[in-house]
Amino acid sequence: MLLFVDTGLSGSEISALFAVWSVVGIVAEVPSGVVADCWSRRGVLVAAGALQAGAHALWTVAPGFPGFAAGFVVWGIGGALVSGAFQALVYDGLAAAGAASHYARVIGRVEAAGLLAQIPAAVAATVLFRAGGYPLVGWVSVACCLGAAALASRLPEPGRERVDEVAPGDSTVRPPTLRAGLAEVAAQPGLRSAVLAVAVLAGFDALEEYVPLLVADAGVPTDLVPVVALGLPPAGAAGAALASSGARLPAAGLALVLGVASAALAASAIVAHPAGLLGLAVFYGLYRMVLVVADVRLQDRITGTARATVTSVASLGGELAAVGVFAVWAVGGVTAVGGVVLLVAGALPWLLRVRAAA
Repeated sequence: MLLFVDTGLSGSEISALFAVWSVVGIVAEVPSGVVADCWSRRGVLVAAGALQAGAHALWTVAPGFPGFAAGFVVWGIGGALVSGAFQALVYDGLAAAGAASHYARVIGRVEAAGLLAQIPAAVAATVLFRAGGYPLVGWVSVACCLGAAALASRLPEPGRERVDEVAPGDSTVRPPTLRAGLAEVAAQPGLRSAVLAVAVLAGFDALEEYVPLLVADAGVPTDLVPVVALGLPPAGAAGAALASSGARLPAAGLALVLGVASAALAASAIVAHPAGLLGLAVFYGLYRMVLVVADVRLQDRITGTARATVTSVASLGGELAAVGVFAVWAVGGVTAVGGVVLLVAGALPWLLRVRAAA
């Protein structure tokens, strides 16, 4: 955002850039899962790192609206490639090793590490900017993305059987894995409800965009807002790390946890004091735990070969649900969003009670 402003972009131009990013991500979400299932999930992750590196390179060498827009197109595709493929690679890799039951613990640690990484990244950005401005930050970002691609290339990928081919004479121009993935979702009530649960829960991640506003509304001075906001990732990391314990809870137990989270979110809005931010941290930690556990339930219910495609469908639903969260916030603020979280908590036992057929 600061790079865009300092380059001279207007508010409408910056909004247009974010719109480009969102639209590309939504359009590429499910096709990227198909590519991962058809080709290689590891290869898709390597390509994602390279594309994201390309986005930062474009921003660095061609600062301006065209370069920023091109970078967001590349970044949107790269981000979509990671979604679905990563979860599928981890789950199937563990299953091939006879350790699918460890998925909750592993993916919880991954989510926790990703959240905690925001803190050293913020510190590094400050130091790098002072040392070499936007160019140094940009090229270090390129190096980080290429490093992620190199690490992804070292991940083991178990062999997978091809999905059923298109029948002779079938003129439908659709990748067979897309058909297989959608057919699996349509045929299994338990899988459909798990996809819906993950999609709705993932939409609440949009609240991160409002964290600086919530911190400021609690009475924190403007110059301290970024520092105080950095307290939220550790709370989310703690919740994600507890996913292996949360995975043992029945659906009703998860609903109770999410209900407590909604109450904590509402309390943080009512208490217009920095101490009220504790409620925001409690909400975020519990929400992250429930979100990871919902993903675990989803992965457990996928029995076909189109795991990345099915997971991408859930991710697409999450992108659309986030738009709904933005709309709810516009109408009633954080209190209204907390009410929606409570409604979802009430529906969670129904969404997660039916198991897919083995």
